[in-house]
Parts: sequence; structure tokens; C-alpha cells
Amino acid sequence: MAYKDVELDRSALGEMTALTRGRRDVPVILEGGKVTIGYGGS
Repeated sequence: MAYKDVELDRSALGEMTALTRGRRDVPVILEGGKVTIGYGGS
């Protein structure tokens, strides 16, 4: 498991927005190719 701080790491922010189609909600969890956004799991 890898944690990335998107406030400090611009490349991590780019990865996150690519996975979430531009959304900036956290956490973003990538597990087995499935992306889960936020605590509610949308």
C-alpha cells in the first residue's frame, strides 16, 4: 500500500485526477483496478 500526499506532490495530484476524472475528493483508493473515491465509496 502506498500513501501519496497530493498537496505536496504535483505528480501524485495528476495521477489522482486521472483516476477520478478530475474530481478532487479524498481518499482515492485503487485496489485491483477498482477506484473508490471518498469515504462513501462512490
